[in-house]
Amino acid sequence: MRPSFINIGERTNITGSAKFKKLIVEGDYNAALAVARQQVEAGASVIDINMDEGLLDSKQAMITFLNLIAAEPDIARVPVMIDSSKWEVIEAGLKCAQGKCIVNSISMKEGEAKFLEQAVACLRYGAAVVVMAFDEKGQADTAERKIEICKRAYALLTQKIGFPPEDIIFDPNIFAVATGIEEHDNYAVDFIEATRVIKQVLPHARVSGGVSNVSFSFRGNEPVRRAIHSVFLYHAVAAGMDMGIVNAGDLPVYDDIEPELRDAVEDVILNRRRNDGVTPTERLVDLAPKYKGQKGADRVVDMSWREAPVAARLSHALVHGITEFIDQDTEEARLAAERPLHVIEGPLMDGMNVVGDLFGSGKMFLPQVVKSARVMKQAVAWLMPFMEAEKEGKPREAAGKILMATVKGDVHDIGKNIVGVVLQCNNYEVIDLGVMVPANKILDEAEAHKVDMIGLSGLITPSLDEMVFVAGEMERRGFSIPLLIGGATTSRTHTAVKIEPAYRRGSTTYVVDASRAVNVVSGLLGDRERVEAETRAEYVRIREQFARGQEVKNRTPIAAARANKVAIDWQTYVPPKPSFLGLKTFAPFDLAELARFIDWTPFFASWELVGRFPQILEDDVVGEAARDLYKDAQAMLKKIIDEKWFEARGVVGFWPANADGDDIVLYTDEARTTELTRLHSLRQQMGKAEGKANAALADFIAPVGADYIGAFAVTAGHGEIEIASKFKAAGDDYSAILSSALADRLAEAFAEALHYRVRTELWGFAPDEPFEIDTLIGEKYRGIRPAPGYPAQPDHTEKDTLFRILEAPVRTGMQITESFAMTPPASVSGLYFSHPDAYYFGVGKIDRDQVADYARRKGWDVATAERWLAPILGYDPNAAPREDAA
Repeated sequence: MRPSFINIGERTNITGSAKFKKLIVEGDYNAALAVARQQVEAGASVIDINMDEGLLDSKQAMITFLNLIAAEPDIARVPVMIDSSKWEVIEAGLKCAQGKCIVNSISMKEGEAKFLEQAVACLRYGAAVVVMAFDEKGQADTAERKIEICKRAYALLTQKIGFPPEDIIFDPNIFAVATGIEEHDNYAVDFIEATRVIKQVLPHARVSGGVSNVSFSFRGNEPVRRAIHSVFLYHAVAAGMDMGIVNAGDLPVYDDIEPELRDAVEDVILNRRRNDGVTPTERLVDLAPKYKGQKGADRVVDMSWREAPVAARLSHALVHGITEFIDQDTEEARLAAERPLHVIEGPLMDGMNVVGDLFGSGKMFLPQVVKSARVMKQAVAWLMPFMEAEKEGKPREAAGKILMATVKGDVHDIGKNIVGVVLQCNNYEVIDLGVMVPANKILDEAEAHKVDMIGLSGLITPSLDEMVFVAGEMERRGFSIPLLIGGATTSRTHTAVKIEPAYRRGSTTYVVDASRAVNVVSGLLGDRERVEAETRAEYVRIREQFARGQEVKNRTPIAAARANKVAIDWQTYVPPKPSFLGLKTFAPFDLAELARFIDWTPFFASWELVGRFPQILEDDVVGEAARDLYKDAQAMLKKIIDEKWFEARGVVGFWPANADGDDIVLYTDEARTTELTRLHSLRQQMGKAEGKANAALADFIAPVGADYIGAFAVTAGHGEIEIASKFKAAGDDYSAILSSALADRLAEAFAEALHYRVRTELWGFAPDEPFEIDTLIGEKYRGIRPAPGYPAQPDHTEKDTLFRILEAPVRTGMQITESFAMTPPASVSGLYFSHPDAYYFGVGKIDRDQVADYARRKGWDVATAERWLAPILGYDPNAAPREDAA
């Protein structure tokens, strides 16, 4: 039987809740009481109260709040935890708290004498105490140190002052895991193991902790954070953890967590499965974006800033993205300046420095920064004619010059555009070559413009190979400038293992996102030798770690994996027949209808505002930025629909089909005598627990008899590039990026809308399925629509077959590049499976035998198969002679 667990509500803690802090600072104690009441109603058995705030009389606030709680029976029925780093606040709380309470916390960090003095006072007030695992040497981080400190504290309390052991609650320190720092990987295990020992050797003592700390590295992705909390508690409570500070109303049941996410989180918490070349942290980081899943009254507009001097007004306009008065303010500043250039170098750059500082400190977010850039560009555009009129005028000197490009074969550039804007905001000159840029053009332009560094971007996996090629060309042509790598499919590991070794004359640096770009660039330009040396040393460690992972042979042989395929009873299953066979075109599709199907969570993520919609609109950290962005997006979406900025076109097809091993055979008609084509699937080869299958997509199609498969290709991007280009030409990067991001959302919504129609009408196997957006976004329906290039089929070349049988170029105007990226960029394609047991999965790493077999089935040589399957190879293709394809 698992022990019971006491939830300690965390939302009445000023240091942990911006909402509660605001209420207390403003003196709105009635609303603050409502927060406490909500915690109790949500299941909190204790409420943690903390009033530590520099601008607040913390002692008086604690007294006031506790006295008010005493008059609220529905709150006062649970104990309070008086939480403060100031002893005088704790003691003031003890004097007015009703009944038995808990003090959080005391420790031996100032020595035994102080520790015992405070413990005696708590004993006098009849309070239980939380004892931190903290002594004169510092906080305990390993299991051994946690146990050592807790044993010492227990002996002092029970033997020296007679403190009741049942009133001792140890907090052995919960620290963040999955930070990317190897030393942190065992923190959760250390806490769990220390808890187990404490409960065994320190009779009657309790164990507690601040649970939210464990997930700090995923701040902003609330679904993943909640899963981490639940999985951590599952194991910590089993080890003996008695209580913890958690959001009592926001903790999922362990068994209700989606299995793929739960397994990945469990690997992180238990620091396990490190033997396949990818760490648990990397696996969870790769998976987390999948789970990133309007509120607020209009604010009263405060125009008092218009009364400030012009420099302050310019700064305010830049920080808040206000273009309304920028022309007149810029002109006023120009008339007061000796030269127009001085307005840029003075108040405008001063304002942008404020923007940079706020962004760097996490107080501004990407949408706001991009708006700031729009204001800056408008101000510069006003000044340009005056500067051109000055024959002696000199252009302002940039902090550095960076060339950026999306590599050949790839058409995605939203992330690259955001990085470019952020760099421009920090006085860097950015030369953006756009998308589909071949290596020779990138390097020719870099030489022509004498740039300080090159930045490469890519979204699809074939772009990784192209980046390696560009790096090799830089080496061959004698470049020595820094190379920056970024994009959705890139990673620090791939950069270290594949790209950096190809370019030894210069340095290669992975840039995780736009928020890190300025620091990376400024570091390389300011202290290049040191920064490059540190990066090289880090990448050596990554390569060594990767090599160790490659040495482990942990794959299930392909024959055994096929024997363990998904078990479906095809004898009793009656496959549903589609309403038609062949193709049906939807062009143009109603954009207003698509808007109903938009999943807004990924939209915010594209702006690095991480959190599930609509909860993100109320987030303590990014809520204000999210609300502003959402308001702008809604206004633009209305224009897109009303003015038909974009055209959506799609095609759906259904064919008779049967599985043939790991292939899916499509037929031209019901007689199944003429083969139309074959779709190739890949099979999982990772070790599986008892009862778990090694899946391949072919498992979801009947091997004999009547069965069917569907496919689709949709785009909402006709017009996207033209609209974005118009905004860019007008200096409005914010609107350009916003329009492209909305085109992407509409394309994904188109895929969702057509799939819904397929299930309810076109295939009709779920005719009574209601329209519920949360159900659609959560994929809680029958059937799947996997896509080539994604985890269930990582081979992008399967799009070629898909586009051919769908006649996608003719029916939708969509094309695929030589690297199998889809154009227009806002496009989606994939397959439809109807079986109720079909599910999404990741193929994971595969071995040489499956690669050779896949090459045979595709008609490739093994080298070609290894190229296209490079991200999932469970071996180093250069480590041994390559087998010949049959």
